[in-house]
Amino acid sequence: PNGNTTHWDVLEHKGASAIIPVDEDGKIILVRQYRGAIDDLLLEIPAGGRDSLEEDYLTCAARELEEEIGYRSDEIHHLVDYHSAAAYTSEKIAIYYTEKLIPSKQHLDENEFVQIERYTLDELVEMIRQGEITDGKTIAGIMAYKVLCPHTM
Repeated sequence: PNGNTTHWDVLEHKGASAIIPVDEDGKIILVRQYRGAIDDLLLEIPAGGRDSLEEDYLTCAARELEEEIGYRSDEIHHLVDYHSAAAYTSEKIAIYYTEKLIPSKQHLDENEFVQIERYTLDELVEMIRQGEITDGKTIAGIMAYKVLCPHTM
């Protein structure tokens, strides 16, 4: 707007999907895994990158659900889209939820190690408030699920 020219560093990203899996007891299944960029373990909703720019976000979410926690679902619903850091990356994460889990088999990548944990929605909101959950997509997903799904209010 001021007529000046500037340069931007932009990290192009093919996009990703994340999913909030809710079990038959109403608990949300998350994974705790090591993240090298921060040299720490993070508690996160299952998520992963699309295989290509053409891959449907829903297909990606369903794949990550099975790969990371060993469940499938025939009823996956879109919740919200999240731009992780629009100041420097094009990454968009489409966040979904499912309340209809079908046991399957986990398919972790060779160097992927996760610990599966289950929490109530209220426990997760309190963990966010206390700063125990700091992953952006997880915070966005959990809070959107709490606010946007009428049966969670």
